[in-house]
Formats: sequence, structure tokens, C-alpha cells
Amino acid sequence: MRRTAALGAAGTLVTGTLIAGAIAATPASAGEQHQGGSAEARGVQTAAARAAKHGIDWQDCPADWALKAPIQCGYVTVPVDYAKPGGRTIKIAVDRAVSTGSKKERQGSLIYNPGGPGGSGMKFPARITTKAPLWAKTAKAYDFVGFDPRGVGHSAAISCMDPQEFVKAPKADPVPDNEADKRAQRKLAKEYADGCAERSGDLLPYMTTPNTARDLDVIRAALGEKKLNYLGVSYGTYLGAVYGTLFPNHVRRMLVDSVVNPSRENIWYQANLDQDVAFETRWGDWKKWVAKNDTAYHLGDTPAKVQAAYDKLRATAKKKPIGKVVGPAELTGFFQNAPYYDSMWATVAEVWSAYSSGDEKPLVENAGPDLKDTAGNIASENGNAVYTAVECTDAKWPTSWKQWDRDNTRVHAKAPFMTWSNAWMNLPCATWSAKQQRPVDVKTGKGLPNVLIVQSTRDAATPYGGAVELHKRFKGSRLITERDAGSHGVTGLVNPCINDRVDSYFLQGKTDGKDVTCAPHATPEPSTTSKVKSTVTGLLGLPAAP
Repeated sequence: MRRTAALGAAGTLVTGTLIAGAIAATPASAGEQHQGGSAEARGVQTAAARAAKHGIDWQDCPADWALKAPIQCGYVTVPVDYAKPGGRTIKIAVDRAVSTGSKKERQGSLIYNPGGPGGSGMKFPARITTKAPLWAKTAKAYDFVGFDPRGVGHSAAISCMDPQEFVKAPKADPVPDNEADKRAQRKLAKEYADGCAERSGDLLPYMTTPNTARDLDVIRAALGEKKLNYLGVSYGTYLGAVYGTLFPNHVRRMLVDSVVNPSRENIWYQANLDQDVAFETRWGDWKKWVAKNDTAYHLGDTPAKVQAAYDKLRATAKKKPIGKVVGPAELTGFFQNAPYYDSMWATVAEVWSAYSSGDEKPLVENAGPDLKDTAGNIASENGNAVYTAVECTDAKWPTSWKQWDRDNTRVHAKAPFMTWSNAWMNLPCATWSAKQQRPVDVKTGKGLPNVLIVQSTRDAATPYGGAVELHKRFKGSRLITERDAGSHGVTGLVNPCINDRVDSYFLQGKTDGKDVTCAPHATPEPSTTSKVKSTVTGLLGLPAAP
């Protein structure tokens, strides 16, 4: 699940062309189990058979995609509406880096989704080309395959507003002072929803997780794979859970990391309220760490003093935006990096420390927009549009403002760090134009193999209960818990207790006889450099969302 700047609130095979028809697609009649989905099931079967016949015409990636050889790129054609597979189609962008091992070692393709909704997986193959140490063993067995989900990037990108307007700052303080502030935010949310309909209305009814799961099955067929090997992080875990429900006997290996609670009652309104509380907890963890390292940052030697300093910073930015562009909304967008990822603890503290020492430039560069980065701004706006479209269309949302106001006022009282900015980001769903669906009932189907679930106990973006819930629903799954840790995206961190089990699962299909609890990965150390590196402003659960 992902957070980013939005609205008035805060706001990241073997080489060569596949021989046509070499491996037939697994029949969808043995796959999609979605209730009432017989038309879609037949559509997937048709589209997958077609994709298996045509394969993927792998080529060097376009220069402006920033994906250097030997990574290769191509497209897979999918129906917009799976109930009408002979109707409109869109092209899904895919890329790959081939496995590094021998022909005997190769086990197929490993497809990746980093989260969102709205995240691109196209950088995943670079884990092979850059020789990422944690993935070296798995890379011997699998081609690493990434893709832009429907609506994202190079896959029929959608948009809800002008990208330059989207990133402009400062935005209004997400925490309302009065009813007038709430009315203003409600107006912005309605305008955003209307903008989505005006700019991308023809795709909105089909921007759903089940349709993306169907796209995933067509990609599987185009790759010539009888069964799917899949790695999903953050929202990618929900995509995996839906795929595993719709196509249980199409799965070979599936690892989900930092898990969205797949309960129908959770998708997506409750998920965001739960996320607010989890972010507050992890925000507290970071404040303790900053206080512990006060000799490095001088921001307060107790969590209470660190919070007081932050409140002062926020009040200062509200009165007069820092560098004319960083107000409370932008501060929330930047500081949420810390609860998201341990790897950002030192960077966020260092940027803040520099400001407190009289140098505002790092804060302005990291928290403010870069209007010259038009490509980055287009990507940010697109990511937010897809996030909104998928979450708003996946499930029914409350239309009563009284309910939104009551629930978020209640949660804000105990979790003030991010609650209102999160509320405004999701409020377009209250006036969404496209028909809202009923979420898939995630459960075990015939043929589903053991799924490996990895989760830290103090994750802010996807609270731990989500992993427990999916573990209950997917019979035979194994849960690896990283205790007393909270970074989002556990499999990307150095923790041999987890890393070795990930390798064993992908290479041998092995899981432990029972669930495993691992000690936390190493606590971040204070930064030793005075040079601050710019950070992402959109978090995609890499990552991530919601």
C-alpha cells in the first residue's frame, strides 16, 4: 500500500522471442474461481491462449525508459474488459533480465509487483544486471520479469489532473482548523474525482485488482509459463492474494511480503484507518531512535522533545512556508518516509537537523516539488491516479461525509501524524463516478501450493494483522515474522534468518514445518555524511500503498 502527495494534503526466458504456441496457456476453466465471473473466466482463457500463441517480442528497451541492456522490453496485449475479450485492448509493458545460471538450473520466470496500487515493477530485472547480493541465488534459477500494471507508466497510463498542478506547493494544511477547512478539502476531493472521470473515464470501471490479476495470468501465458512464480510486496501482496484465489492451480511459487489484510471488510476504507494507527506507532519508534542519537542530530534527547520540535517545525511552516513551498502538507509527505522505511531514518533526521542548524536547502529540496522534473511529475501524478482508481473501484466506500468526519476525527485523536492527510487522499472515493465492485473473497482454492508470507510486526503501511489474516485464508501457507521491526518490504533487507528461507523457497520450494519468528534486522546507524541525498516523494511500497 502506498502513500504519496495528493490533492490538498500530503502526498513513490531464454534469450530471444518466445516460440509462438510452444507452451499452451493453462485453461482458465481450471483457474478463475471468482464468483459470478464466468464471462471474465472465459475472457481470461481466450486472452491467455492468444498471448501464449504470440509470445513476447523481446527487444532492447526504448532509450527513454532508462532500462539498459541486457534488460529487454516488450508488450502483452490484454482486453480492457475480460467479459468482452474481443473488444477493446490495451498493451501491458513488460521487461526481463535472463537468469544467470545454467540451463539445468533455470526454473522459469519470476514476476514482481512492488505495490501501490500504481507502482511499476519495471526496475525489478535490474536486480540481476546490478548483481544485487540478496537475489544472486534466486537469479540463477529465474528470469526476473517486471511489468507496468494497467493504467501505469507504459501500460495505457491514466491521469486525473495536470501533473504540474498536481505537484505544486504549498498545499493546504491537511489537519483542519475548522469546518471551512473541511469544506475546502471536500471540494478538492470532488474535483479530483471529477478529473479522473473526465481524463480517464473510459478505463476507470476496469481499473480493479481482479483485472490486474487477470492481466498477470495473461502475462504468465505470454511468457510460456504453465504456472506462475510471483513476488509481491505491499499492495502486490493483495494482487497476489486475489490471483491465488482466482487462479489457485496456476501458482507454482508465491511469496508475499508486507501484507495487505485481504478481508472484504478491510478493503479499502478500513485499511486506511488501520494504517493511520500503525503509522503513529512507527512514528513513535523513529522518535525514540532520534532521541537516542541526539548527539548526532540535536533534535531532542527524549521522544517528547522530538515531537515538540516537530510540532514547532510544523507551526513555523504553516505560518510561513519554508522556501515558499514547504508547508505542513509537504512536511507530512517527507517525514512519512521515516515510518515507512528504516533505511530513511538517518536521511530524514539529517535533513531536519540541517534545517534546525540554519540550512533550509535540504528540506526544501527533499520536501518541496521540482517543477523542472516534468517526467518525474508525470509519473507521480500517474501513480496517484492509479492508486485512486484501483482503490475507489475495487470496493464500495462510504458516501456519507458524516461517517468520514466521525471516523477520521476519532482516529486523529490517537494518531494525529497522518490521519487527515490520508483521509483527504482517499476522499475522492466518496464521489467516485465508476461503479464500485465487491472485493474478491480471498481463500484457498484447489491446487494452491504453499504460499510464503513475510511480515514485520511493526510495519506502518501494512499492519501485521494483514499477514495473520492471509495466513488463515491460504491453507498450508507459512508465515515468517520479523519481530520488533517495522520496515516495509522485509525481503529487501539483510536478515539471514529471512534471506536464507526466501532462497530455499524459490530454489527448492521448501518451507519450514511450522511458522518462524526471526530476530529483527540491524537497527539503522546515524548518518556519517553531511551531504543529504534527495529522497522519493511518492512511496510505492518498494514500495509503495495503500
